[in-house]
Amino acid sequence: MSTNIPECPPSLKPIQHYLKTASEHDTRDPVVAYWCRLHALQVGLKLTSKKTAEETKLLVGLMDWLEQTKKTQKDNEAISNEVAAQAHLENYALKLFLFADKQDREQNYGKNVVKAFYTAGMIYDVLSTFGELTDEAVQNRKYAKWKAAYIHNCLKNGETPVPGPLQSEDEETNEDGGSTTNSDSQPAPPTNPTMGFTSAADTPPTIPTSFSNSLPDPNAAMRAASQLPPVPYTPDPNPGGFVPYDPTQQPEPPQPAPLYGDITTLPQLSPDQISKAQKYCKWASSALNYDDIKTAIGNLKNALELLQTGHDPA
Repeated sequence: MSTNIPECPPSLKPIQHYLKTASEHDTRDPVVAYWCRLHALQVGLKLTSKKTAEETKLLVGLMDWLEQTKKTQKDNEAISNEVAAQAHLENYALKLFLFADKQDREQNYGKNVVKAFYTAGMIYDVLSTFGELTDEAVQNRKYAKWKAAYIHNCLKNGETPVPGPLQSEDEETNEDGGSTTNSDSQPAPPTNPTMGFTSAADTPPTIPTSFSNSLPDPNAAMRAASQLPPVPYTPDPNPGGFVPYDPTQQPEPPQPAPLYGDITTLPQLSPDQISKAQKYCKWASSALNYDDIKTAIGNLKNALELLQTGHDPA
């Protein structure tokens, strides 16, 4: 579908990142393109109270595109249903993030790593459309934006990036000369002025257009970034034991084992808890659409624990 959306004026520069990410996904993933433009519209409407003619032209163009896309994509649940959309974007952002993090820790630096971190950070921003982000999403967003800017500037300046978080920021020296542990689990941004930024939450520099076609396939990225855990082994309590055959004794029919612990007593769940369990199930289903079995298993386990104990493991 042709966008036919007017150019973004300089006064709406903060939404350019989301519009660029949307245009990169028009063919790759229309769901990501749709929600990036919707988020750009919401942010753009809040930027100024009095809109110029150029600003109004762009925002109206976005409205028209979103309305038309919603009609043509009415059968796409990830566009028509916010729960499915949230699960879709969460899985997509996580796959990009894990791919970039794996490449970073293996010191395989290049355009793909910067682009994957950068795009993951943008999509975590878009996820705020559905409400407050989880702690994990907030941390991933902060880290992804910082890493995109950091690696980009290192490559630009001919420096070798340090893989992973900056461990030197974990401890700080107090006035008495002792050390104190930094309780913030997120890596603080480097203080080297040649890196060109001062805050991990700062918007990363605009990525050169040559990066636009280097976005990795998130499905392959996730498979490369993680592996399923081994199946727990239960030893035979009577290894090598022999039970003599008794023709007079009929074997008892096998009894089905509970899928997840004891289900004889269940807690009284609130409507919010039931809604959260439903979300876990939808996220698991969405993950399976991407062959992401590990994420599906994790979400199903969370749903079962919440239903059985009343405790949300997230």
